Amino acid sequence: MNPAVIIPTFHTKAMRSRRDGSDSMYDHPTPINQPGDLSRCLESLQKVEGLGQVIILVASEYGVGDEAAAKVREITTAFPQMHTLIIADAEAQLVQQRLEQLGFGDMSFEIGLEGYSAVRNLGLVVAQVLGFDSVVFIDDDEVVEDSEFLAKAMYGLGKLTKKGIPILAKSGFYFNSEGTYYSLSQSKWYNHFWQKGRAFNNWISKAMQGPRLSRSNHVCGGCLALHREAFRRLSFDPWIVRGEDLDYLLNLRMYGSDIWFDNQWSLLHLPPKERHEGHRFRRDIYRWLYEYHKIEFSHAQIDLLQIKPSSLMPYPGPFLEPGLEKRIKRTAFLRSLVRPDKRAYRAAAKEASGEALIYAQDNCTKYFSFQFTWVEIMQRMESDRGLQQALVKAAIARQAGEEVVVEEATSTSTYFDPGLTGEIQLNIADNE
Repeated sequence: MNPAVIIPTFHTKAMRSRRDGSDSMYDHPTPINQPGDLSRCLESLQKVEGLGQVIILVASEYGVGDEAAAKVREITTAFPQMHTLIIADAEAQLVQQRLEQLGFGDMSFEIGLEGYSAVRNLGLVVAQVLGFDSVVFIDDDEVVEDSEFLAKAMYGLGKLTKKGIPILAKSGFYFNSEGTYYSLSQSKWYNHFWQKGRAFNNWISKAMQGPRLSRSNHVCGGCLALHREAFRRLSFDPWIVRGEDLDYLLNLRMYGSDIWFDNQWSLLHLPPKERHEGHRFRRDIYRWLYEYHKIEFSHAQIDLLQIKPSSLMPYPGPFLEPGLEKRIKRTAFLRSLVRPDKRAYRAAAKEASGEALIYAQDNCTKYFSFQFTWVEIMQRMESDRGLQQALVKAAIARQAGEEVVVEEATSTSTYFDPGLTGEIQLNIADNE
């Protein structure tokens, strides 16, 4: 197989105090005035056997897009032998222009550089345009220690099980800074109604003792391999605020497929220390209420397979059962008594029956409509030679340290430039 490695990297404005960043849409964005972890991640990839194309998606907020792109470009210059392709705002505009040319209109919310799912979807579209038959997602705060990382990622992918079931998506697992794959979440009294760590540990203990590949109830978005037969059928859900990796598993199940867990495929996860745990819990409220209502809606659709919490035990089933709203409120109240970000927890408790609930009810049906458009987009974008040329031209400009200029496109214009010259380190599969 010919996989592309995709690395989303998230950047935010400069932070000068601990309070900065509490309103970020991302968990651990890199402040533009700090080095971040991308260089460490790329350095670790150098030892990986068979490494081909590395696609770096540069997401940003608060208007630091140009600075973030320049910063990532500078980082990649330290790895001249690595085939890196930077997808920042200018390249995302090229994709959007092509979508508009093809009659899809403005798709920047669903396929773009704002929001976890949109960023992943953009990576999938780029991989489709360049003709890759599989992708491997990793995160920029991870370290790959195994030279056979990619070989293990491809193990079983695209193959059939003994029962004839295709393996189109698979997840590995993380080791944390303490050298364990167990969650370090503590079973404190204030977490009595929110035992995510314990539930996950119960699940992975069993999965690690089973066969190498088994049906998964969990997804590590930074250790995720997708076959093209999966990603050209299903997108990530742009309406979920976080947890888009686990949501992808649920989407696959609704549409008759699954994610498999590989207990011999792993990497090291070294995220920055959590700065705003109350704010993160607030986003979790939006996430789980949205997931609950999305699954409830899917039960009424005759073309979707039903997902029951009992099939997702011990994790994440308990977080998809009735009574979720009460558990959220109780947990928020108990944590507000003793944990940092007390005000954030109190505000979160109110949102469980307010804005978060309204958001879930208003948006839980939209993903299913988008899926019809996604399939058509991927069909039209497959090995799109015009957009390939545009992305190559942008990459040449970045390597030369020049500004990437996106010219206004018309419905009759084409991206293809037969006179394009220049050397560019892109490992593009030729499917023709």
